[in-house]
Amino acid sequence: MSIVVTGATGQLGRLVLAGLLEKVPAGEIAAVVRSEEKGAEFAAKGIELRIADYDKPETLKDAFHAGDRVLFISGSEVGKRAAQHTAVVEAAKAAGVAQLAYTGVLGGPDADFALADEHKITEQAILDAGVPYTFLRNGWYDDMYVAQLPVYLANGAVLGSSGEGRIAPAPREDYAEAAVAVLTGEGHLNKAYELSGDVAWTMSEFAAEIARQSGKPVVFTNVAPEQYKQVLLGAGLPEPMADILVDVEGAIERGSLAGTTDDLSRLIGHRTTPIADSIAAGLKRLEG
Repeated sequence: MSIVVTGATGQLGRLVLAGLLEKVPAGEIAAVVRSEEKGAEFAAKGIELRIADYDKPETLKDAFHAGDRVLFISGSEVGKRAAQHTAVVEAAKAAGVAQLAYTGVLGGPDADFALADEHKITEQAILDAGVPYTFLRNGWYDDMYVAQLPVYLANGAVLGSSGEGRIAPAPREDYAEAAVAVLTGEGHLNKAYELSGDVAWTMSEFAAEIARQSGKPVVFTNVAPEQYKQVLLGAGLPEPMADILVDVEGAIERGSLAGTTDDLSRLIGHRTTPIADSIAAGLKRLEG
C-alpha cells in the first residue's frame, strides 16, 4: 500500500509531496508522472515513480495498486478532462484502491459556473464506480491573483467584471496541507469537503490592500463582461478560456465562490492564510 499522488509535477502536486515527506517515509509514497525524466527529482528523494499519462488510458493500469490511498489531482486541460478523468477512475476501481481523494471545485454538484461541469462528471463517475472517495472541493487559489501583482502595480488597477461580489480563496499551500491531512489521517472516507478561505473579500478590498501595502495607487475597475472578455483576448488568451474566466467573474458576482465553510481550516488545524499575508509575500518576492 502506498500514498499515490497523480499530477505530481504540477504546482499542487509538488506541495503535496513535500508535505507527505514530512509525515511518512519516502518509500511509502508514489508519484504518477509522464516520464522518469519528469520525476527524477522525486526519485532522488526515495519516492516511487509510476509512469502514466491521463491521455493514454492503457498506461493507467499500472499507476495504482490494491490498497493505495490516491490523491487524484484534476487535469489542467479544460474540455478534455471528462474523458481523462473517467479513465483514471476506471483504473483506480480496477486496481482496488482504498481511497480516491479527488480535487474538484467548490460547490460540487451545485456549482453554477461552466468550469465546474467536468468536475461534476468526475464526481459522478467516482460515485458510480463505488470506489471509497474523498471529495476535496477546492475553492479558488489566491496565488492566481497574487501572481498578477506586477500588472496591477503597473496599471494602477485590478480589472474584472465581478462587481462587489465576494470570493474566499486560499493559497495552494493551504489546499495541499488539507490533502496531506486527508491522505494520512482517518475518518475521511466517503466525505465531501467544501474548501475555502476563512474570509471572503471583494476585488475592491483586494485592490485596496495592495495599495495599502505597496504605497502605490491601485483600484478595482469593474467593466462589462464583454469588455473584460476583449481584454483577456487582447492578452492572448484563447477564446474558450476567456469565456470560462468571464463566466467565473459572473459566479463571483452572484456569490457562488463566497462560501466560507470552516472545512479547510478544520482539516489543516489552523486558520487559512489571510489575503493580506499572501499579498505581503508576493510583494516581497517582487523586491527580490
